[in-house]
Amino acid sequence: MMRHGFVLLTFCAALMGCTAAPAQERRPVAWDGLGQNPNRPALTKRRVTNPAPPPAPAQADPNQERERVLGTLRPYSEAWWAVHDEIEAEKDKQLGTKLVICPRCVQSPPSAEDVTGSIR
Repeated sequence: MMRHGFVLLTFCAALMGCTAAPAQERRPVAWDGLGQNPNRPALTKRRVTNPAPPPAPAQADPNQERERVLGTLRPYSEAWWAVHDEIEAEKDKQLGTKLVICPRCVQSPPSAEDVTGSIR
């Protein structure tokens, strides 16, 4: 019995020695997304010598006044449509400044000859 216990203890000690990684070697750990990511280095607090300047005041929305005027007009009148079109044009302009399309995604203009047609 004593002999079996000694063999088991030796086997366990050898197994533990094989599974322990050296302290200086760091391997990535599978992270489940909860808590702090163990693969990222710990963030240390740094003293800020020059604080960032305060953010610039937000620009006033140019459509805010137009929407107020739109609410006072009779719906679907000629003046209502004029203000509505101005609001939509401004929204399209704002979207155009934010939208970025890669050059490869834009197709070249169609050629003069019609490429669709019958198989004959």
